[in-house]
Amino acid sequence: MSSAGAPLRLAILISGRGSNMAAIMNACRTGELAAEITVVVADRADAPGLELARELGAPTATVARRAHPTAAAFEQALRATLDAQRAQAVALAGFMRILSAQFVECYLGRMFNVHPSLLPGYRGLDTHRRVLAAGVATHGASVHFVTAELDGGPVILQSQVAVEPGDSEATLAARVLATEHIIYPRALGWFAARRLVWRDGGPWLDGRRLESPLVEDFRGPGH
Repeated sequence: MSSAGAPLRLAILISGRGSNMAAIMNACRTGELAAEITVVVADRADAPGLELARELGAPTATVARRAHPTAAAFEQALRATLDAQRAQAVALAGFMRILSAQFVECYLGRMFNVHPSLLPGYRGLDTHRRVLAAGVATHGASVHFVTAELDGGPVILQSQVAVEPGDSEATLAARVLATEHIIYPRALGWFAARRLVWRDGGPWLDGRRLESPLVEDFRGPGH
């Protein structure tokens, strides 16, 4: 983590549009998140979020999987890029690569992800389609520490949204994404402020072990 008073040196990994990246960067500008974005790294040279990151003033880099003969070589290049920028923490923001246990171990306790479901439910892809198919009434997003288990790291903060009658995947996804833009910078802000720490193999917030995630309810009246 950052030294006392110094902003957290945060790297962001993306694969797509970078909307969560933009939300994180906006939180840095407003002071909600005491961090400096050291680099935005994409695994695709054509990721739209790279141009957005440059427009917002962040350094960018591309570490393309197809440019490396093996996954191990890709991860070695990715780690070298992060370490060259002296990243103290890493935020996965729509990064669509499964990272190895060895890579995750290098950043354990300082790598984060936001997942579009109420974990531990609906890990993996197509969460909105699966939620609609299941007919559940509440959906949401989860900010969690990244561990070797896919979408299985300890959850810090969750949002809850209502699944409305007539929702499509697109409408439900948009509602969930809007909450991701709120809860992800908030949780990162706790980490930057040293309120949130990784200790004894799990998250601690304000000096107490976080036995269950905090939840913000966006469902509105009547739910």
